[in-house]
Amino acid sequence: MTWAEAADDVLIAARDRSDGGQNVYYIGYNMDMAIEYIEACAMWARQFNRAAEAIEESEEIFKDEKDAEQRIKTFVIRFPSGSRIVALSSRPANLRGKQGVVVIDEAAFHHDLGELIKAAIALLIWGGKVRILSTHNGEGNEFNELVQEIRAGKRAGNVHHIDFRTAVAQGLYERVCLRKGEVYTPDAEDLWVASVYKFYGSGAAEELDVVPSSGQGAYLTRAQIVATQRPDIPVIRWEKDEAFAMLPKAQREAECEEWCKGELAPVLEQLAKDRSHYYGSDFARIADLSSMWPVAEQEDCSLHTPFVIELRCIPYEQQRQVLFFFVRRLPNFRGGAHDATGNGGYLAEVAAQEFGAQRIQQVMLSVSWYRENMPRFRAHFEDGTITTPADADVLGDLRSVRRRNGVASVPADARTVGADGKERHGDTAIACALAMYAVEMIDAGPIEFMEVPSHPRGIENAAADRTRMRDRPDDDLALPEPRAW
Repeated sequence: MTWAEAADDVLIAARDRSDGGQNVYYIGYNMDMAIEYIEACAMWARQFNRAAEAIEESEEIFKDEKDAEQRIKTFVIRFPSGSRIVALSSRPANLRGKQGVVVIDEAAFHHDLGELIKAAIALLIWGGKVRILSTHNGEGNEFNELVQEIRAGKRAGNVHHIDFRTAVAQGLYERVCLRKGEVYTPDAEDLWVASVYKFYGSGAAEELDVVPSSGQGAYLTRAQIVATQRPDIPVIRWEKDEAFAMLPKAQREAECEEWCKGELAPVLEQLAKDRSHYYGSDFARIADLSSMWPVAEQEDCSLHTPFVIELRCIPYEQQRQVLFFFVRRLPNFRGGAHDATGNGGYLAEVAAQEFGAQRIQQVMLSVSWYRENMPRFRAHFEDGTITTPADADVLGDLRSVRRRNGVASVPADARTVGADGKERHGDTAIACALAMYAVEMIDAGPIEFMEVPSHPRGIENAAADRTRMRDRPDDDLALPEPRAW
């Protein structure tokens, strides 16, 4: 990664200032890293045929010249563009007053990363960039905390996750063969990959797979979940047996409508009319539960859960019927997110057809989705910006979210037994995470429209009536007030 960064940095520094060229400041955590980086830059300058002066080695003196700790050794490459690449030591004071691109390499191993980042971010005011590269150095390291904060939306930035196997798939071993003058074969690549993993041993997960050590275990503590629980939030459950699916369509629809009106309608009528509403839905048909988790966005951007729906062994069509019944009655409905993997694709698709593809996110749950979105899920519980039902089964679902190989999800073997004695698989936890995802991803608002009533005497008389209305005073025209949809 350092080698590739050096290539890009040469192109930045060699570019004319009028074309966006800037100084580049590289910070490693020891002198050997600085030398290796600056030599890579010199190599790339030759490869790109970018004229550059010889590497300069100097010392910059700060404060008292007698204080050896204030002597900062630097390595510099100057370009005809007027810009330069400077390799510095890892002192935050080095960056004060400078402008350009900052590269902090192996950030997890720096002594005071927080102060270093704080000094680097000041360069953003002048149009610079801050690039932070590192392998992990434990889960509690400042670098990993920074990654999680960005993924949770607490800090600005972009996280690029590049593990060893991804690099190999994109040609890393072919490049190794080219540099060593060896012939590439897929079999040789497999042997090379295996030898690299064997070399790293127990450190392979952190060094090669980008998984911080101690990255296993429960994702949320019991105390975090209990702090969000409210006893007045109901969990509305409906369960049928397989025989119900074989009943005539009209009978199933009538029974479902009766349940919706008796169980859902009363809580839907109590929803705040001035709040935006979203939902998440996790689908199941036979073994597990389908869950629908609505949230209302509050003025302080926290999320209130008015109720949670659980469906067990409910036919596809009746799940669609329940979904449409409750979503159509959500005040200021903005959007929802569905688990679209497997059979969940059906409910996700009909929801998008009914409510619009821009308002319904059809999510293919994957390792990358969990990696990017579960930190935000956890942040809501850490910050207390979500409310949940005071329900033992929902608590168990949320506790089923586990971190494995550094990524939080509900593992396939995370089975619990609910109060009814039947198996659960963290279904409401995924619905909750999808609801949070919907809030973050969907940018929709109410549509203002003017309702035009149908003409009481038929369309053939409408033109004549419009002519008569043009002759009436404006204050005689009682137009309906705009309504929000």
